[in-house]
Amino acid sequence: MLLFKYPAEAPPHLSTVYLTRKLEFSASHACRAAGLSEEENRRLYGAASNPLGHGHNYVVEVTVRGEPDPVTGMVIDLKELKQILEREIVEPMDHRHLNHEVPPFDRVVPTVENLAIEIWRRVEPHLPEAARLHAIRVYETPDLFADYFGDRR
Repeated sequence: MLLFKYPAEAPPHLSTVYLTRKLEFSASHACRAAGLSEEENRRLYGAASNPLGHGHNYVVEVTVRGEPDPVTGMVIDLKELKQILEREIVEPMDHRHLNHEVPPFDRVVPTVENLAIEIWRRVEPHLPEAARLHAIRVYETPDLFADYFGDRR
């Protein structure tokens, strides 16, 4: 297979490219803080505090950044990225009750914000050196999402 190779006169420093992969999974959760009373949970989270939970069809966008490889033209092998996302997000979370089956949500309220942070934590260590995790976007509903850019203080 012949791969495109940048010409010799190409600049040694290529531009940074942002690459986003989208995935979906379905899961249920209940938004309940262990330290709060039933009434406080109901006031804070409304119907989402039902202990039996409710479900969502989550949409997740994972954005990596880096310079395209001069031989392959890719920031990351897309097959490798898909395998990481399947293994670290879809397999452990799809068709699960997050509070009961997916740590750390047995002790952390599984809000869309906390879900974005946990997905970052699961994905980031598995990326190759050339691809840096830039952002995680998690849609809980079509009009509600959280963006997480890592712990950039």
